[in-house]
This record gives sequence, C-alpha cells and structure tokens, in this order.
Amino acid sequence: MKAYADSSFIVALYLQQQSSARAIALLERYGQALPFTPWHRLEVRNAIRLAVFQKVIDGAQARTQLKQLDADLKEEALLAHTPIDWTDVLREAEKLGAAHNETTGCRSADLFHVATATENGCDTFFTLDDRQTAMAKAAGLAVKP
Repeated sequence: MKAYADSSFIVALYLQQQSSARAIALLERYGQALPFTPWHRLEVRNAIRLAVFQKVIDGAQARTQLKQLDADLKEEALLAHTPIDWTDVLREAEKLGAAHNETTGCRSADLFHVATATENGCDTFFTLDDRQTAMAKAAGLAVKP
C-alpha cells in the first residue's frame, strides 16, 4: 500500500480535533511516512495559523506545532518531503473534475490532492472529507479511514 493524506488529515495529527484519534491510529497502523508536498506545506501551516485566528489555539501553541511539523519532516518518520510536477497534477485535477465533479462536488484544492495522489502512484487515500472521499474513490483509490 502506498498512501497519500490530504491536508485535513495531516492537520488532525497536529491540532486536537474530534478526528485526531482516528488519524493518529490510522497513521500508526500504516507505519510509513506520508508524502508531504509543497501544497501540504502551504495548507497545513496555514491551517495551524488559522487556528490561532479562530481562537482554537494560541500563538505559542501554534509555534510549538509548527516546530513539531518541521522536526517530523526532518526526521521523515511521519512525513517525507515529496516534490510534485505542478503541470501534470493540475492537468490530472482538471481531468478528474471534468469526469466526476458534477456528481461529487469536490473543491479545486481537494481535486488537487486526489490528482497528486494518483500522479505519485498512490493506491490509498487518507481523508476525513466526504466529498474528497467520493472523488478519490472515483479516481480508483482505496479510501481510509
């Protein structure tokens, strides 16, 4: 199994959410580092900062989680830097959207994650989002949790 996780799944590993326990348990069972793309970097880091704005956490907690994220990337046990070919991924996202979005209603950012997974040869997709689940399944990926 080669898995890819969307940003909401990765955020659940760093911010205490209802879904955090499920995400942590699934990652432990998977036992490999998940790909972490430049797109993840923007979305995950921004989500942690947004949590400060939303008063879910304070600035000190955000800085701690961002440092932990950087440490995890350096260690590459949970997350591993993964480059992407932006043009190929965007073309695949457009193709998936054209084929399935009238029935799945997936946002562009979510299409981008599914396309990245397929372009990177992943067969499994970790997400906590229902519409993204539908798109990933339509793209032929197994979906967890």
